[in-house]
Amino acid sequence: MPKRLAATLSCLALALGGAAAIAPAAQATPQSCFYYVLEQRPGTDEDVAERACRIGGRGGPENFRACYAELRRDYVPAVVAGEACRRAARG
Repeated sequence: MPKRLAATLSCLALALGGAAAIAPAAQATPQSCFYYVLEQRPGTDEDVAERACRIGGRGGPENFRACYAELRRDYVPAVVAGEACRRAARG
């Protein structure tokens, strides 16, 4: 019985540890959008990135498109702009 209990507790600890490691990645915000853009394309105008990510953070398809368009105007690659705006909306 003690061995089973120890094994169960070990598995539970591993499961909870894995969930805690995944949880921060699931929480995205306009701030993570901003840092993602600057990490992927360091030459991006910070004011443009901030404005776009704030717009994207409001959620919804219209705000996603506005965020995306704003980033693309500053020549942020399409893949980066799309992912950044998705991150902003998942706040």
